[in-house]
Amino acid sequence: MPSFDNPTESVFTWAAPPLKFGLGAIAEIGEDLQALGVTNALIITDPGVAATGVPDRVAHAVKAAGLDVRIFDGVAVEPTDVSIGEAVEFARSGPWDGYIAVGGGSAMDTAKAVNLLTTQPGTLMDYIAPPIGGGKVPTLPVKPLIAVPTTAGTGSEATTICVVDLLDLRLKAGISHPRLRPALAVVDPLTSMTVPAAVTAASGMDVLTHAAESYTALSFDARPAFPSAKARAAFCGANPISDVWCEKAMELVGVHLRRAVMNGNDLSARYGMAYASAVTGMGFGNAGTHIPHANAYPIAGAVENYRAQGYPEMPMVPHGQAVASTAMAAFRFTYPSNPQRHLRAAELIGGRPVDPDEGAEALPRVLRELLRDIGMPNGITAFGYSEDRLGELVSGTMKQSRQLSVVPRPLTTEAAEQIFRESLRNW
Repeated sequence: MPSFDNPTESVFTWAAPPLKFGLGAIAEIGEDLQALGVTNALIITDPGVAATGVPDRVAHAVKAAGLDVRIFDGVAVEPTDVSIGEAVEFARSGPWDGYIAVGGGSAMDTAKAVNLLTTQPGTLMDYIAPPIGGGKVPTLPVKPLIAVPTTAGTGSEATTICVVDLLDLRLKAGISHPRLRPALAVVDPLTSMTVPAAVTAASGMDVLTHAAESYTALSFDARPAFPSAKARAAFCGANPISDVWCEKAMELVGVHLRRAVMNGNDLSARYGMAYASAVTGMGFGNAGTHIPHANAYPIAGAVENYRAQGYPEMPMVPHGQAVASTAMAAFRFTYPSNPQRHLRAAELIGGRPVDPDEGAEALPRVLRELLRDIGMPNGITAFGYSEDRLGELVSGTMKQSRQLSVVPRPLTTEAAEQIFRESLRNW
């Protein structure tokens, strides 16, 4: 095979778990576990999802196949290093040879961390991405994990990523490795029918920013070449396969999100959003997200008093609200890196052609219209942040190496501060 010196990357990777999608798909989970060789499964969920009865329905399907199953419903919404430690301790106490995550990103990220830390040596911080953690790479096999999303949002059922709120650091950070990817994603739109409007809105904006960020990310072949295949990052940058899924996801969100928020019983809208979330995971889970997600981690990690409607009564900024809050300013900043992609994203989300003369304002305008229609918070002041805390937020953003590696335009601390300043209020 010929070799050549190449200063930039010439290879991209793309992967996704097998996907089972459709109304009533969770009824087949027992058979799915059997196919994976699982005989004793632990369902990992949170109290709110447990109250909907969906985990019980999953457990019934598992038992109907003659398998053993137990439910752990102690997942924290927006999981922390402490809540994950408690879930890991519980999982180590049982004989489970497989896991089922039932819920939103919190349940799926917790299940990924449980799977990692019950099969590998070391601590959670050992595996957190640098410079925050040690960046340790798992080397041993993990157990089969089936992911069952109940919100149309995170796309975590398709990704290698686990995000954790590090309480002492007042910062969110992530772990990313192919072994964290679920063995199977089971997406049943019926599980999202009881999700409140505010949660539907926030989850939907997570879908949208995933797709738009990945679509506008640094192209894989503009990155410095990795020294080896083993060193190649899971977030490889925008690439032709991810682009297809991201375009479809943006189109679906533009058609269905408003309807799903306005009427939770609209099955067609719920179906469309579940589909959008699933295909977005296949896009951003390989290409990678950039500035809005890098900003979201310190926004969520340093919050003090904000309470979000539809979520547990505790200080927290839901992830979808956090990523949406700086998206307008972020895409205004990245526009010069690829104007055509930003204009195309605006067309897909808005459902109609845009005037090229709008330039950098086209995508922010479309996002502003959507955010207002679905009742999202107006900028980061809604979360309690003021201009005198921008330095704290910027510092947290600049530590997010995974996202910053695919930013399409170099992000300085001055530029990051300006994005946050523009995002104090979005309209």
